[in-house]
Amino acid sequence: MRRYGRMRAVESRPENWLHGAVAFGALLIVLAWASASQAKSAPESFADLVEKLSPAVVNISTTQVVQAPGAQEMPDLPPGSPFEDWFKEFFERRGGQEAQPRRAQSLGSGFIVDAGGYVVTNNHVIEGADEIKVILHDDTTLDAEIVGRDPKTDLALLKVKSSTPLTAVTFGDSDDLRVGDWVIAIGNPFGLGGTVTAGIVSARSRDIRSGPYDDFIQTDASINRGNSGGPMFDMDGKVVGVNTAIYSPSGGSVGIGFAVPSNQVSSVVMQLKEYGRTRRGWLGVHIQTVTTEIAEGLGLDSVRGALVASVNQDSPAAKAGIEQGDVILKFDGNEIVRMRELAPAVAATEIGKKVEVVVWRKGAEKALKVVLGELEENEKVASASPAPESAQQPSEMRIDALGVTLAALTDELRTRFELGDSAAGVVVVDVAPEGPAAENGLRVGDVVTEVGQERVTSPSEIARKVEQAKAAGRSSVLLLVEQGGRRGQPAFMALRIAKD
Repeated sequence: MRRYGRMRAVESRPENWLHGAVAFGALLIVLAWASASQAKSAPESFADLVEKLSPAVVNISTTQVVQAPGAQEMPDLPPGSPFEDWFKEFFERRGGQEAQPRRAQSLGSGFIVDAGGYVVTNNHVIEGADEIKVILHDDTTLDAEIVGRDPKTDLALLKVKSSTPLTAVTFGDSDDLRVGDWVIAIGNPFGLGGTVTAGIVSARSRDIRSGPYDDFIQTDASINRGNSGGPMFDMDGKVVGVNTAIYSPSGGSVGIGFAVPSNQVSSVVMQLKEYGRTRRGWLGVHIQTVTTEIAEGLGLDSVRGALVASVNQDSPAAKAGIEQGDVILKFDGNEIVRMRELAPAVAATEIGKKVEVVVWRKGAEKALKVVLGELEENEKVASASPAPESAQQPSEMRIDALGVTLAALTDELRTRFELGDSAAGVVVVDVAPEGPAAENGLRVGDVVTEVGQERVTSPSEIARKVEQAKAAGRSSVLLLVEQGGRRGQPAFMALRIAKD
C-alpha cells in the first residue's frame, strides 16, 4: 500500500464505523448551523420577512390649518413706473380680499405595536396637526387620536379603531445590535407608499444634539423624508429602532440615517400608554462636560464623569448633599464615563427609588444617597444661592496669565452690565483677544464666582489663586462663571495659565 504523508488505513471494525457515523453526523450539524448562520446574517432575499412585516407598517397623513397673511396692499411704486397699471389691475381684480386659510398636509410613517390599535410614530410627524389619519397596508384609512407625546425623544403614541383585526409587531432588544448587523427600514418616503430599504448598523450611541437623551442607532439603510416614524427591523423581524432623522446636505438620503433604539422606545411607549405622558426620574442638577483641563484642575486621574455646574434648590440632589463643583462618577452602580450618560440613567430610574451617587469632591470620592423625584415638563434649572458680597473694591486688576481684566462689583458695573442686585463675584471688564480667557469664550460682563471651587469676591483673590496654581505646577485654573449676567446657568471653565 502506498502511503501519503501521515495517512493510515482504517481498520474495518464495528466501533470504527460507529465513531465515523457520529463524526459525520456532527460535521453535518456544524455545516447546517454555519449555513443557517450565514443565511441569517446575509440572506439571499428579504422578501419573506418583508411580506410578514409590511401589514404592521402604516402611513401617517396629517392636516393642519395654516393661517394666510392678511390682504396685500398696492406696492409703493415710483411715479411713472411701467408696472403701475399692471399692479393696479391685479389688485382691483382681487378686490383687496383677505387671503383665506389653507390646509397643509404632510406625510410620515408609523407601525402598529398592539392589535388593539396602538400606533407608534415620531412626535414631529404629528406635531401641530388638526387631523391625523392612519393608512393601513391595504389602503384602509382610519381616524387617529393622540394618546401621548414625548418631544424629548421625538416619539408619539396614537390610537385607532378598526373593524378588522390589525397586525402588530414586537420590540426587540436594541442592546443586542452590533455594528455591521443587517437591518431593514419600511416606511413612506416622499409619500410614495410602503417602501423597503436594507442596510447595516453603521454605528451606535450617536449624539446628534437633538435632545437630552440622544442615543441613536446610525444606519446606511436609505431613509428619506416621509420615513420618519417608521420601524427599523432586525433579521428576526423585531423592531429595533424608530427611524427619526437623517444627515443630508441635499435633503435626500446620503447613507447616514438615525433611529431611536427600541429599548428607549418601548419604555416611552409603555408610559404614554399607561399615563398619557412620560414619568422620568429627576435629580435636579445642571451638568457639563469634564474636559482635560477641568479634570486636571480637580485632581481627577482621567477625563470622566459629569461636572455639576449648579444644583436646584430643594431638589433631590440638594437634599442628598450634592454640591456645585462635584463630579458625578457613578449613578446607581453604573459608571458615568461621559456627561451625556447621566441624563438617560436618571430618567430611566424609578421615581422614589433611593440610589447611591458617587461624586468626586476636593480630591476624594464621596458616596451619597439620593431619593429621586419626578421630572416636571416645565422644570428649569435653578441657580445656586450666591454668597454674601464683600466690601466693594472699585479698583481693576489685569491678570496677564489669563488674559483678562477683572473688577470687584460696584453699582456702576451692575448697571452697565445689567447684573442685578443678586449677582456676586468678580466682573470681567476686558478680555485680551489672544489670551486664554478669549480662547475659552470668556466675555466682558461675565461674572466669576469661584476659582478652584472656592468663592471669590475680589480680583486680588483670583490673582492669588492663579499664582498658587502656577506654584503647584498646574497648567490651568478652574473658574465658575455666570455668563453675561444670566442667572441660573453657571458654567465651569478651565483656563490655560499663560507662561510668563
